[in-house]
Amino acid sequence: MEFHGDIYFSGILEVEGVVVGNILAHPDTVAEVRIREAGEVRGLICVPVVVVNGKVEGDIYSSNHLELAAKARVIGNVFYHLMEMVLGCRVQGQLTHKGSAEIAQILTAQQGAEVMHQHAVLLPERSEEHTSE
Repeated sequence: MEFHGDIYFSGILEVEGVVVGNILAHPDTVAEVRIREAGEVRGLICVPVVVVNGKVEGDIYSSNHLELAAKARVIGNVFYHLMEMVLGCRVQGQLTHKGSAEIAQILTAQQGAEVMHQHAVLLPERSEEHTSE
């Protein structure tokens, strides 16, 4: 199964198929995403608690706890507060430790930009009329 589009959620989200899009949860909510062994995400993950045992192509922002299980494959940068890595996981990218509040600020800014992008209103160009008198 393949899903295209961004997912905004709270609670627990389990991914066993392919998600082409971003997975987002507000940093102040109770939210956990679990990428199962058969799961794949091609996009940004911004969730307080992240568990990966599948494949992620994109950056991960975890303001609370990140777990990379044995079959985790991450191609992207990882920003975390607390991290647990199991023997066998792979990360192609930078691992950056940040404070929980700092990641929450990054998440809020990221999600604000996403919302602004999605709700942008394109106004028609105004043409100026010139009249000669």
